[in-house]
Amino acid sequence: MAINTKVRSKDEEIMDDFALEGEELRDALDKIASINQFLGGNKVTLAGVEKLVGKNNKQPIKIIDVGCGNGDMLRALANYAKKKNLDFELVGIDANSFTVAHAESLSKDFKNISYQCKDVFNHLENPISCDIVLLTLTLHHFVDEDIVKLLAYYKGSARMGLVVNDLQRSATAYRLFTALCYVFALNRMSKQDGLTSILRGFKREDLQRYSKKLQLKKITINWKWAFRYQWIINTAKV
Repeated sequence: MAINTKVRSKDEEIMDDFALEGEELRDALDKIASINQFLGGNKVTLAGVEKLVGKNNKQPIKIIDVGCGNGDMLRALANYAKKKNLDFELVGIDANSFTVAHAESLSKDFKNISYQCKDVFNHLENPISCDIVLLTLTLHHFVDEDIVKLLAYYKGSARMGLVVNDLQRSATAYRLFTALCYVFALNRMSKQDGLTSILRGFKREDLQRYSKKLQLKKITINWKWAFRYQWIINTAKV
């Protein structure tokens, strides 16, 4: 079967229903986190944070994770900060209250992690202040127009920058994920949403187009295993 990856799919994911709850969602969130760990996705985001932090001595460093899921990325950052003797203030944002409650339960032993349940698009008029914004497997959930709105908001809020870690839209990735569905015994939601996510993912030229529209000056876009892009947006004034 031919897989068309020329343009981003407009199909919605089951998980995009913010009222969704229950064991199937919990299982899907945890499986997504497990696959991301297995394929090295957390390392892609951690490397981006490390690059933005550099030799900056400012403490604490406030990091906001938009679309945080079960909080796996925040817990990885908390462990990284402890190992490197860094003071991270970590905030996870998700629009699904069930997801936030699950993330809180998994993060109860991490004193520097907190969560907020909100739809960020309802708060784009409210200024916030932070150092780094993370968007890990988040942007592909949105249409192009909303991606530009969201990035415009956060690029004006983050003193150091943004780290985007998201999927490459690729027929090869689509076929490989189909195989992973069996390896990880994914449930119906995880299978369907995973394949839809890949078709909603990005080509390099998509990220370059967003960068041009947002007039971003200091960016790096790198392809990373497994079939994803690391897009670092540096917003530091110097």
